[in-house]
Amino acid sequence: MRYRKLGRTNWEISEIGYGAWGVGGTQWLGATDEESLAALRKAIELGVNFIDTALAYGDGHSETLVGRVVREAGKRIYVATKVPPKNQLWPARPGIGIEQVFPYDYIMRSTEQSLKNLGLEQIDLQQLHVWNPEWLERDEWRRAAEELKRSGKIRAFGVSINDHDPDSALELIKTGLIDTVQVIYNIFDQSPERNLFPLCIERNIGVLARVPFDEGALTGAIREDTQFDPKDFRAFYFRGDRKKQVIERVAALQRDLGDRNLPETALRFCISHPAVSTVIPGMRRVRNVEANCKASDLGPLDPATLAIVRKHAWEKNFYS
Repeated sequence: MRYRKLGRTNWEISEIGYGAWGVGGTQWLGATDEESLAALRKAIELGVNFIDTALAYGDGHSETLVGRVVREAGKRIYVATKVPPKNQLWPARPGIGIEQVFPYDYIMRSTEQSLKNLGLEQIDLQQLHVWNPEWLERDEWRRAAEELKRSGKIRAFGVSINDHDPDSALELIKTGLIDTVQVIYNIFDQSPERNLFPLCIERNIGVLARVPFDEGALTGAIREDTQFDPKDFRAFYFRGDRKKQVIERVAALQRDLGDRNLPETALRFCISHPAVSTVIPGMRRVRNVEANCKASDLGPLDPATLAIVRKHAWEKNFYS
């Protein structure tokens, strides 16, 4: 496992992190707690030292599992979590004031609940789970971030940028009040490279690259006959003719890649950009952990392969 600095925090974190949405047990179905715990422990054994969770993942269940593994790890593990929007709307909607989404007292209470779920005295990175640039000058989030740091409840503060909208955080970064951003970045959505990543490098802001597999599309496992439980998030994400669209795009990508491993290539694409501090795939099974951690050992993609995958950018939003 290789390590990179998380922006101005100067923390040395694994360039393959652990995305813990899937272990929450509600929106991604099919894994047991025993499998999830085994996967978390294997990740730490293989050098992963950064885990990203959220209060909303399984209504705190993901945090509970993460905290259990972190407390027993016997080594330094960095934990990031998130404050869910009070109005439960993902992504943030234009025209809805911060008083309905992230009032000061709510941010403080949510952080206390996350600390309780995790069983930790301090959260390394607290994040707002959505962001609306209309809130830039509002006092609520600024005061909460400052107070949480001052009290020692958190060490760093960041935001998770709305789906496929990386430029919405540019002015926020320029305030100097956040330490990190979390953003969708994968072979299909390469848009953060245009404006967000150069600014993050300039301002020394840590970057958490999320959804490296496009919710499973870039694993090559989605077929026309793939079925998900109606309660599973992926049933919504791949609804209608979207599986057909994915299959066609992935087939074209695989033709160009030849015998290169697709999931491995997807992860190595993310760590090929110098702005990326860590990429956080979901990994609910030990075999996925073992395969994904190998990507760090192999390092960034060679220029020829990068040139191939750059041709496969795809502008879409399956979250809408």
